Amino acid sequence: MMTEKETVTEKIITDAMANPSPAKSMGDPGITPLSPTHTQQNDTDQVPPGPSFVVVVAIDFGTTSSGYAYAFTKEPECIHTMRRWEGGDPGVSNQKTPTTILLTPDRKFHSFGYAARDFYHDLDPSESKHWLYLEKFKMKLHTTANLSIDTDLHAANGKRVKALDIFAYALAFFKEQALKELSDQTGGEFDNNDVRWVITVPAIWKMPAKQFMREAAYKSGLVPRENPEQLIIALEPEAASIYCRKLRLHQMVDLGTQTTQNGFSPTENVGSAMTQGDRYVVVDCGGGTVDLTVHQIRLPEGHLKELYKASGGPYGSIGIDYEFEKLLCRIFGQDFIDQFKIKRPAAWVDLMIAFESRKRAAAPDRTNPLNINLPFSFIDYYKKFRGHSVEHALRKSNVDFVKWSSQGMLRMSPDAMNSLFKPTIDHIIQHLTELFDKPEVSDIKFLFLVGGFAESTLLQQAVQNMLQGRSRIIIPHDVGLTILKGAVLFGLDPSVIKVRRSPLTYGVGVLNRFVEGKHPPEKLLVKDGTRWCTDVFDTFIAADQSVALGEMVKRSYTPAKPSQQVIVIHVYCSEKESAGFISEPGVRKCGTLRLDVSGTESTAPRREIQTLMQFGDTEIRAMAVDVSTGRTVKASIDFLSH
Repeated sequence: MMTEKETVTEKIITDAMANPSPAKSMGDPGITPLSPTHTQQNDTDQVPPGPSFVVVVAIDFGTTSSGYAYAFTKEPECIHTMRRWEGGDPGVSNQKTPTTILLTPDRKFHSFGYAARDFYHDLDPSESKHWLYLEKFKMKLHTTANLSIDTDLHAANGKRVKALDIFAYALAFFKEQALKELSDQTGGEFDNNDVRWVITVPAIWKMPAKQFMREAAYKSGLVPRENPEQLIIALEPEAASIYCRKLRLHQMVDLGTQTTQNGFSPTENVGSAMTQGDRYVVVDCGGGTVDLTVHQIRLPEGHLKELYKASGGPYGSIGIDYEFEKLLCRIFGQDFIDQFKIKRPAAWVDLMIAFESRKRAAAPDRTNPLNINLPFSFIDYYKKFRGHSVEHALRKSNVDFVKWSSQGMLRMSPDAMNSLFKPTIDHIIQHLTELFDKPEVSDIKFLFLVGGFAESTLLQQAVQNMLQGRSRIIIPHDVGLTILKGAVLFGLDPSVIKVRRSPLTYGVGVLNRFVEGKHPPEKLLVKDGTRWCTDVFDTFIAADQSVALGEMVKRSYTPAKPSQQVIVIHVYCSEKESAGFISEPGVRKCGTLRLDVSGTESTAPRREIQTLMQFGDTEIRAMAVDVSTGRTVKASIDFLSH
């Protein structure tokens, strides 16, 4: 015999899904959850082992540079970073290659990395304007508010291309490079099915951006859509964290003492200096974003627990490039710079490369000026455009710390260069300061500074001044490869991070029984004499809530009509920790849960579809089962197309 509540529940779901709620609701079908429960998997319910892979290959797809590394599962301690790239820049490690891509005038993939840059550079200006050259395009996934499969990117010549195509081309390039190297290593054709791929993304990326990366991987042929387990999306600072824990003391610099010894023998593990419950912060400073994660070590296994949700923002080193561009606009005029970038795109790339190497020479104690080579076509085009010389422009501008040297160079005082760093570094320091003020982030033993931008002595000094000895600042020697190596370790054992914090609050809109005095009158919906409250936010998981790996949130839903083939449920999210209604400010529709119930028709009076959502991983997953028949229902959760 059904309880009254059950009958009512069934009825209201049926009605509401058959006829959308007549109340001034947000047009969401009013679903009433049948069984809100929250289960946690015990360590004994081991997740079944996935297919066995021979090798793990991690791709660090960075904003400014990218690379891959791999390890065979038979010898997990031995991480190989890829072969050195041809055409590296002086003074820049060529263990990674620039994230630049070149397409032919008919939009076919031509080259990636140094090869793309060099080929583009050698094209005649009359030709180069037809080719599509892209760089620093990864940030688009972070900055686009309503990212979709159709999001566009702009090439250097101003033409638009589909972002998905560009990301897929880049991943296909890395797939080919890595498989070629693995074939050479093993002396035979290496099978892609034997590879577990790992792609790293910033931890502060929202779900659509992570899903976009996965879609690009399917499109590139990196992994087949039928086998999603073959690809893991790893979070950059988490990967760095896993690697930093394993560092030996001779593999890093302690900024406090500037030595690598530090009272321990150099072969000791930094992990051995970490004891049960030690907390540390990883600050991953990349080209596009800065990502902060707080981890605690749980011994004996050395599992990691995230103490505070990932934070950070778009404060990577390309911010310094933007400041340089703003400076050029102040001197030569925005109109000229805009024109120059479109008309002489290859020369603009050259100018930014020249700036890049000088940027790396900036240091707090530097006294001599930094010279930046202006390409001849810049000087020439400026004269045509304005009718006077570059030198004249510099004299006329009120920028007194940039001079013109007789060798045809921009001469910047160290202060001028340091001022270009200031806005970006200020953002990072402000973020760190706020983080260290959080109660969850007390007594931090180590702060690991990783990512390419961590090599900047200006940034290192700023972090030191801010911390004033509150924790030891440690920089791994191969700081630019930390994420890559950590991502390989993560691919070998994805269960090393046992507890994460949810960055957002997730839930769905449901109908609840109307409670006088508790619910707002405008949410009242009367159906067949029963009073319902619409738009209630049913929380699956709250922002900053701890979620264990494999932890499930369970909900049950019923199709409105016996013949219904698909149940579509809108997923809402908010940055606030709690929300009462889906109509509140700050709550937005962020995804769709689709349950394909076709083929599960049964004679049962009520079909109950039990849905399990998993939040403890780097991506959100959904599974569903038809309770009466025990059959699996196809469930998918989509954050990209709404």
